[in-house]
Amino acid sequence: MHAYPESCVEAAFKEHGPGLIRYLTWLTRDAEAAQDLAQEAFLRLARELEAGRSPDRVDAWLRRVGSNLATSEARRRQVANRHEAALARRVDARSPESIVVSGELAAQVDALVGALSATERHAVLLAAHGVNGTDIADAVGRTPAATRTLLCRARAKLRQGMNLAGYATA
Repeated sequence: MHAYPESCVEAAFKEHGPGLIRYLTWLTRDAEAAQDLAQEAFLRLARELEAGRSPDRVDAWLRRVGSNLATSEARRRQVANRHEAALARRVDARSPESIVVSGELAAQVDALVGALSATERHAVLLAAHGVNGTDIADAVGRTPAATRTLLCRARAKLRQGMNLAGYATA
């Protein structure tokens, strides 16, 4: 590197900065990204100089570093773009209002299920988890016919409670 009266990096920036930025703008087709990449290249030059390593041709070294940074950034963006759709699907796109309403609905259902008798609650929860009627009857100690009646009455209580709370049920 030349012996500059000012700091070496500042002098290198004055001499090679505009050309490097033009090159990186051409390479990336993005003036803002080119500015960022050039800044990073000069930061790396400063680190090299602090470590006692001085490139023979600063302009060529800066272009190579800038080009490598642009390539790395393009790869990073390519990976991000490839996974963007999957990440967007994971984000809860519901509105804050719908989240609050869902929470209120869940609280109402919990309260109504909690108001059922222990046998009704047990039978309804087993049915909600897909357990068949015969197995539910065995679990609650009733006949299958009595269990069907128990489930019908428990579900009717739940529907009535939801209707009274202002939630439409089918």
